[in-house]
Amino acid sequence: MENMFLEFFSNTGYAMADYRHVIMIAIGIIFIYLGIAKHYEPLLLVPIGFGILIGNIPVFKGLGLGIYESNSVLHYLYFGVTAGIYPPLIFLGIGAMTDFSTMLARPLLMLLGAAAQMGIFLTFLGALALGFAPNEAASIGIIGGADGPTAIFLTAKLAPELIGPIAVAAYSYMALVPVIQPPIMRLLTTRKERLIRMEEPRLVGKREKMIFPIIGFLLCCFLAPAALPLLGMLFFGNLLKEAVVTERLAVAARNAIIDSVTILLGMTVGASTQADVFLTPQSVGIFVLGAVSFGVATASGLIFAKIINLFVKSKINPLLGAAGVSAVPDSARVVQMVGQEEDPTNFLLMQAMAPNVSGVIGSAIGAGILWSFMN
Repeated sequence: MENMFLEFFSNTGYAMADYRHVIMIAIGIIFIYLGIAKHYEPLLLVPIGFGILIGNIPVFKGLGLGIYESNSVLHYLYFGVTAGIYPPLIFLGIGAMTDFSTMLARPLLMLLGAAAQMGIFLTFLGALALGFAPNEAASIGIIGGADGPTAIFLTAKLAPELIGPIAVAAYSYMALVPVIQPPIMRLLTTRKERLIRMEEPRLVGKREKMIFPIIGFLLCCFLAPAALPLLGMLFFGNLLKEAVVTERLAVAARNAIIDSVTILLGMTVGASTQADVFLTPQSVGIFVLGAVSFGVATASGLIFAKIINLFVKSKINPLLGAAGVSAVPDSARVVQMVGQEEDPTNFLLMQAMAPNVSGVIGSAIGAGILWSFMN
């Protein structure tokens, strides 16, 4: 009887677990706590956090349970990540939810979204300098775009072995936008600059909004054809929204489809962080470089807005530059929050959405450029 009990116990997770599993389970619980208690991107952090718990229950190899075993259910669900299927579907939903009218009303603000992508390329160079392979450096650099689906898509193509740490880093920094960005924004702007009021945007007509996804798609994808899977779905989703006659499809894209894919993406990405795969010095380096990338992207947008103000009569509130990172709509909300700390009657949210959504386009183009160069 005692031997049977000992044999049973040796087959349980309690016996097979080591300190690495405990660390990862603690990280998963922290993610869930931040999502539920602090409301930091709960739709992302809760699935990822619970996925981390799932991925760090010790199991026997060969039973078809682990996410890296080819015959397991989790492996089949994870195929949507490794094959780059989930990110374009999320972009479809984002397109169906996005209103590009503020960007069209003042196209100059699109440059702020482009400037924020400097974080991608500077971090790419930094990762190369630290000894990462070019394909790995490109995947790490894209964290600076603050766009989780784009980071996952590019990493799946260039460095699939790094999907776990890069995806967790990208979504972690997206969720921590309200914590990371404000100190950088206050450091790089003066109170006088933060008090600048933006002009009311012009009214954008329905026809203009309907034509934009077609023209935008052609211009962007001719520039960076490798971005076609992401930008094609983004602009297609936006066309469904603006065409009115396809409202039923737009509702499905921005509700059922994006919600279902977000659940699967978050849970499987979390489950991919098995302790023996995730807890490595390389993962620590990725998190450090990701933080640098995110900070550089925020600073680049702020500084470029200040440069633009040297040449225009109608000044831009430099805080808008921080919205150039494509954490939609959180970085735009942070701009509103920091602006209203100085003047509660200054409303910047609508104008901040212009660089915010252009940042989504910019990060996808950046990913396409890096992918084409690595190939």
